[in-house]
Amino acid sequence: MALDGWKERLFRQHLYWQCRPARVRKRLGALLEERKAPPMRENCLNVAALQVQIELFANPTGYIDMIHRRVRETVVLGAHLVAFPEYNNLSLLGMLPGVAEMEETISAVKEETTQEEATQNKAPAITVTDVIHYIGPVIAPFLDTLYSSLAAAYGIYLMAGSLLLPEGDKVVNRAFLYGPSGELIGIQDKVHLMPIEMEWGITPGSEFNLFDTGVAKIAAPVCMDATYFETFRILELKGAEIVIIPIANPEPYNHYLALRGIWPRVQEAPVYGIKSAIVGSLLGFEFTGRAGIFAPAELTSDGSGVLDMVESPEKEGIAFATIDLGALRELRQDHPWRDSNPALYRRYFPRVYQGIQE
Repeated sequence: MALDGWKERLFRQHLYWQCRPARVRKRLGALLEERKAPPMRENCLNVAALQVQIELFANPTGYIDMIHRRVRETVVLGAHLVAFPEYNNLSLLGMLPGVAEMEETISAVKEETTQEEATQNKAPAITVTDVIHYIGPVIAPFLDTLYSSLAAAYGIYLMAGSLLLPEGDKVVNRAFLYGPSGELIGIQDKVHLMPIEMEWGITPGSEFNLFDTGVAKIAAPVCMDATYFETFRILELKGAEIVIIPIANPEPYNHYLALRGIWPRVQEAPVYGIKSAIVGSLLGFEFTGRAGIFAPAELTSDGSGVLDMVESPEKEGIAFATIDLGALRELRQDHPWRDSNPALYRRYFPRVYQGIQE
């Protein structure tokens, strides 16, 4: 790995000190309020999908303050379940020397550097996986302490977004769900990678997990996982009632392109869908998205299938709604679009998928 010199090892010890869990708890102690999520009405859950403006933090306390501010905003609204977006730990790359400067100049460098100059550059490459293997062991306990403490302090279910983290010799894009006592309920690795993630060397997940919280059965696949209808079909057949999708779309917002994701999946399944989004500019990428909360069309007053969406695709915001799990369960018992010929799929699917070229 490129980051293996003594200076790098020494600096990582400094980062461990900066990100130590005791410091997280101390900082939160100065921020937390005497406030809890309201009591839940029977079968009803107040849910919040966050749209987060990405920024670099040279000091982890800035990240703590920002995450706490966003959680507090949802708790003030009365949220029981809060969802953060994909790549929710990339802001902490600001702690690494030179990253902020690179952010300022990367666009100019891209424009001025010719293909020939890029080809002639023989300097050893530092890859995304190198960086994550370097900083991941530092920030993993930091992030666990932060999100666990916030969930427990406010008595909420907290989906921490997805985080790029090392797993042995691999790097995964992993979502985390915490419970109202601060317990880690479960994790979900991104199964369908974007082309850029494959170039980075991210390892895809191999299964979809379902978390039975006692209140609802929740799943949290990541971003591109919602592009394929099989994801939601599998999760619904496993019993999912709420599917949370954290996203980070590095492209200009396009309403129709966005429709390849969570909205049609919710209509097909049917389940409640929560989409959290990251927006803003980081290291040459422009992220856009509209966080939202979605339901089968039959469970929305205007038949749109949308309970709430953030207005702007480029600025931070919160989508907030109350979902009725009792109404969903009743609809699923006698849904007008239910498959009437499951034997057809049992016959076709094994053969069809076995024929796919890897």
